[in-house]
Amino acid sequence: MLMNMSPSTSPARASHPSPEVTGFYHEQTGSIAYLVVDPATAHAAVIDPVLDFDPRSARVATGFADAMLEAVAARKLTVDWILDTHPHADHFSAAAYMKDKLGAPMAIGEKVADIQTLWEKFYNLPPYHTRYWDRLFKDGDTFKIGSIDTRVMLCAGHTLASITYVVGDAAFIHDTLFQPDSGTARADFPGGSAAVLYDSIQRILALPDDTRLFTGHDYKPNGRPARWESTVAEQKRHNTHVGGGRDRASYVEMREARDKTLPLPDQMLAALQVNLRGGRLPEPEDNGRSYLKIPLNLF
Repeated sequence: MLMNMSPSTSPARASHPSPEVTGFYHEQTGSIAYLVVDPATAHAAVIDPVLDFDPRSARVATGFADAMLEAVAARKLTVDWILDTHPHADHFSAAAYMKDKLGAPMAIGEKVADIQTLWEKFYNLPPYHTRYWDRLFKDGDTFKIGSIDTRVMLCAGHTLASITYVVGDAAFIHDTLFQPDSGTARADFPGGSAAVLYDSIQRILALPDDTRLFTGHDYKPNGRPARWESTVAEQKRHNTHVGGGRDRASYVEMREARDKTLPLPDQMLAALQVNLRGGRLPEPEDNGRSYLKIPLNLF
């Protein structure tokens, strides 16, 4: 598995409250997972951890997640939460693996149940269970990472269940805004909506201008190094899809036209079966082995 084992850290600001944020870049999928630390207490959260998956051999591995665990151990951090922003379509979630190793509760947005209902029909599987997570967040819910207040914002559009975590002066926005030169996320998956995504982006852009925004993907356009941090002010001025006050109608037209040209993510049909179980592989069959189902001619 290819991965970037040289994480990049955004230090906490002098203003309080402000977390220290370390991003871990997963080269294979262009995903970023985060370790979010309250410097005052050495308590932390893990956001959107990635489980390695090789589609050719159908093997999973934990090297990327283990690098995050090593960072936790090296700093003697106490992890309060393992958080997913939504059920990912382009990589496997390592949330369940992290819970097994750290003992911290897992959480995701409550509307994951709606996505489960959609996809259990596509896979012709028995109903999924929201009990895979320890907490399902509603829009506006609050909790703490160490001493830092954290707020949940429903930011649907990419999926029905996408949420943003606002942790002090940092917001973890995953598949909404990318870096300004990359624009915004797609909205054509089942249950997605370009119009709803635009409205969610406006909620993010209504945060204070100096809010640090941490996105969930970067595909290194034009060969530049991977990036994943920006600010609300930078996005409002420079985002190629919504910057400069682009209106809703023209955004929806652009986004829907662009989405028609995009292939499905390489791991989507495999990953969702795992991610709708909180990162757990399907239950082993009578031979002790787990299997993934691929619906033919569905998309």
